[in-house]
Parts: sequence; structure tokens; C-alpha cells
Amino acid sequence: MGDMLWNIDSKKKELFLTFDDGPTPRVTEWALDILSSFDAKATFFCLGKNVEQFPEIYQRIINEGHVVGNHTYDHPNGWKTKDSGYFNNVKHCSELVDSKLFRPPYGKISRSQHKVLKDDYTIVMWDVLSGDFDLSITPEKCLDNVINNSSKGSIIVMHDSLKAEKNLRYALPKMLDHFTSDGFIFKNLGQLY
Repeated sequence: MGDMLWNIDSKKKELFLTFDDGPTPRVTEWALDILSSFDAKATFFCLGKNVEQFPEIYQRIINEGHVVGNHTYDHPNGWKTKDSGYFNNVKHCSELVDSKLFRPPYGKISRSQHKVLKDDYTIVMWDVLSGDFDLSITPEKCLDNVINNSSKGSIIVMHDSLKAEKNLRYALPKMLDHFTSDGFIFKNLGQLY
């Protein structure tokens, strides 16, 4: 399934930060404040059920120049979900999130799901996983994961979720500071189209 987007072929000092699973009160708003302080743009892969619950946070993401993507309505695992149910879940989210970008939850998507969805969406994966959602890793390790594995054009995954909050609060400002000090710009994936 080689037509999924894993990173951006770029010679410039630019990175593509993405957030999954929001919008989440307090966490997403904090992340937006931090991004603003570094003049960084990001792409937020939103869950439809969270957009439904917190439309004002979703609107703030868009108002502040970030881009949104479809992350399904309630985070099903594509490998464990029948295609019809999976497509309905994506469609339900699309009624709330206006985007041609899609990220499968857990990065798990079957060949048949991919075959159908690639006609309507750019399926966005990643080449750098922060691991912020993993409660067994330290905030320092989360930061190291991003700093040690990112290069020009990397698509980085973080999560604006309660589960990831502790690691995110530590790693996000330090990571942004590290790369902006080195001359990198953080762009959203909408700036490619």
C-alpha cells in the first residue's frame, strides 16, 4: 500500500507535526497555546465523537490556522472491524470533520479498506512516533523519540488526549524549542495541497 503518505520529500528544514484523538478539553487548548507561542502549525486528526462534544475547540483549531483530518468517529481498529462498519465510522466522522486527510486509528487499515478510502482521502501515516500515549515510557524518552528520529519532511505523531497528557506536556514545548532553534519550520499538511 505504497500510496499512503509516510513523510514529505523535502530538502527544506520543515517538519509536519500531527496530533491524534482530540479535540480534548484542556489538552488540545494547551497544545494550541504552545504551538502559537512557537508560530508552529500542525494537523489534528480528530475523532468525530470528540468534535461533536467539543465543537468550540475544533473550531479554534481551524481558526488558528491548523488543518484537521478524519480519524474516524470513535477509533475502531481497521484490522478487527468489518469493512462496512469501518466505512460507516469514517463517513460518520466526515459529517463532522471536513477534510480529505485520513489517518487510520493505530495505523491499522486493511487492504480492502485502503483500496476504497484512497479514492476519497490522502491516507496519512508517519515516520516518527513520539510514543506519548505509552504510559510505560518516560516523558524524556518521548522527547528523545522525536528529536532522534526526525529529519527534513518528517511526519511526527503526538496525541492531544488525556492518556498522553503527561508526556505531551513535557515533550511538546522542548521539541518545538529544539527544532525551531535549529531553523526548522512546523507546517500543517494542508500547506501541501
